[in-house]
Parts: sequence; structure tokens; C-alpha cells
Amino acid sequence: MRDVAIVGAGMTRFGELWDASLRDLFVEAALAGLGSAGADRVDSIYVGNMAAGQFVGQEHLGPLMADHLGMHGVPAVRIESACASGGAALRMGFLDIASGQSDLVLVAGVEKMTDGADVTNVLATASDQETEVYHGITFPGLYAMIARLRMERGTTTEEDLHWIAVKNHRHGAMNPKAQFRREISVDDVARSTMVAEPLRMLHCSPVSDGAAAVLLAPLDQARRYTDRPVRIAGSGMATSTIALADRPDPADLDVVRLSAERAYAMAGMSPERVQLAEVHDCFTVAEVCCLEALHLANGSEASQAARTGYSALGGRVPVNTSGGLKSKGHPVGATGVAQVIELFDQLRGEAGERQVPDAHVGLAQNMGGSGASSVVHILERV
Repeated sequence: MRDVAIVGAGMTRFGELWDASLRDLFVEAALAGLGSAGADRVDSIYVGNMAAGQFVGQEHLGPLMADHLGMHGVPAVRIESACASGGAALRMGFLDIASGQSDLVLVAGVEKMTDGADVTNVLATASDQETEVYHGITFPGLYAMIARLRMERGTTTEEDLHWIAVKNHRHGAMNPKAQFRREISVDDVARSTMVAEPLRMLHCSPVSDGAAAVLLAPLDQARRYTDRPVRIAGSGMATSTIALADRPDPADLDVVRLSAERAYAMAGMSPERVQLAEVHDCFTVAEVCCLEALHLANGSEASQAARTGYSALGGRVPVNTSGGLKSKGHPVGATGVAQVIELFDQLRGEAGERQVPDAHVGLAQNMGGSGASSVVHILERV
């Protein structure tokens, strides 16, 4: 397999983008990515998207996006893995380059969630329809059960979850592409509306529109496009049961652990090498579970990481320096690609106020459903 590098990146602002369509968002991010690398043609296109058919009534996204990008004839396909669609698309692009099939690949994630669909019902399609949705469960409800289980075991407190929201909003306030560029307090979180006990509104990621795109090339050809390529050192993906109740321990995200172990093995690295991480904080409790499963923190250390500063800028492993899904936004198909763009910027020293000093290795973890799929990529500065 060939070594693979990211040589360009572009993304839209995330938020309620009423004046932009699904295809507009894709083209904006894709052109920015192509322009950053001085490229005008690619060998193949992978589109990460969860539910355009339900959100805006549009399927067959591969040829649609290739057409509107002006790339008739280029192989293009949509990749779906619920909220992990962007990460899964990146993995497909990575494997395309690594196999030698293509020399330049565009990977773009996109979602338009605010055009009138019932978002709760659309997102619920990523859970088990027969054993979960039929009985009235929602994703806030599923993650609330994970949080409640951790609280009953004494490993996590509600205030721990408050601090994660505070930390991620502090980071997001420095991100010009973030949906919510404002800081919040622990009291703000504690007073916010209850959604599914113990999760409140400010424990939850928002409904978002947006797109993100990266350009991939073989590492030995990367200098054609940039003098600062970033190598994809490892890629791992795994699945678990789609229904939360079918897992031996619902509070243990085994899918994240397995996908991470595969990525670490490919990269030939241990978790101790990771200097910063973008993890899938669709709900604040997910960040705690992911830190444990990624072997970046253990037990109470993971739960209290935001409170102690361990996972904040300046801490041992800064987590979600972009603001995470919580503050940056969560246009579900775009999230996995946007996470990697944050690492790309960090490893190139281009993250501005959010910059982690002398960052060489970063990890991105993107998850589908309540932990039914997970993709982990490890990036390394060349």
C-alpha cells in the first residue's frame, strides 16, 4: 500500500445556512479544497452524506455533485454510515489512493438539515427501528441512558458533563467556521432546558448545515500540491450492534476501542503519541466514553478531563479544539471530514488562536448512531 497524504482542504461555515442548498454547500467546500492545492481535476470523488434523501429529497449524490463541480465522467459515489459518513468516506478515499487506483481523490462530506424535515425522526433512522424507535426512543434518550448508567456507577457526574460543554464552547469561540462562537458557563448548562434526563440542551450538539472537503494524494506526489502535506498514518473502522441494549455494556463504546486499535496498529503508534484529538461529542457524555475507548484517558480522569484542563487547550491532550460537534456544529455527513480538517490545520500550524504548540500527531474519531459504527484516523505532520 502507498502512503497517503492530505494536500488540500476547504469547508463552509457551519450553522443554519438558509441561503445555500445541499449542492451549493458541497461545491463551496470542494472548490476551496481544490483551490488550496492548485488542482482542477481529480480521479475520483467520495461524498459523505447520511440522509439527503430524507432531509431534502435528493439521492444519487455522486453524479449530482460531480456534475455541479464541473467534473463530468469522474467516478463519484455517496458513502453512508449515519453520523460517521464523513469518516467512512475519508477511509474509502484513503484506500483508493493507497491501492494505487487513483492519484488524486476528493473526499467531501455534506448535510443540509434545516430545510423542513423532522430532524429527530430522520436521525432516529440510524438506530434500530424495531427494538428502539418503535418504542419511542430518540438519540438524546439513548445517550441519556448511557449517561445515567455512568452516573449510577459513580464514574461520571452531571457537573462533569457541564464542563465538557463549557470547554468545547471556549474552543469554538475561537473558530470562525463554528456555528456557536460564544463561551458559556457551568451555570448556563445547568439551567438549560432538560431534553432527556440527565441531558440538557447545552449537553447536545445542534442541528446544522455545512460541508467539508479534503484532497488526497500519494505521499510521494504530495509536493506537487503543497509544501506542507499531512500524512494519514493510520485508518481503522469497526461496527457494533446497532441497538444499545444488545451490547454487553451499553456504557462501553467497544466500536470506538476496536476502530482505534486498528488505526494505532496501522500507524505503528501507541495512544501516548497522540497530542490532540477531535472526537465525536454528539452529546457531552460521548466525549467521556470516547476518551476512555481511545485509551487517551481512564476512568475518572476521562470524566473530569474538561474540568481539570486535561482535555483543554494547554492540557495534556487537547480535545475538540475546533469546538467539537457541540460548538462547531454537526451537519452529520460533513462532521468526520471537518474533524480531519481541524487536525490538518493544527499539524500545519495554521489553527490561529486554537493552535496546539508543536503538534505532530493528531487523532480524529467519527461515530455513527449510539456507537454502531466508528472510524478513526491518525494524522502525522510530515
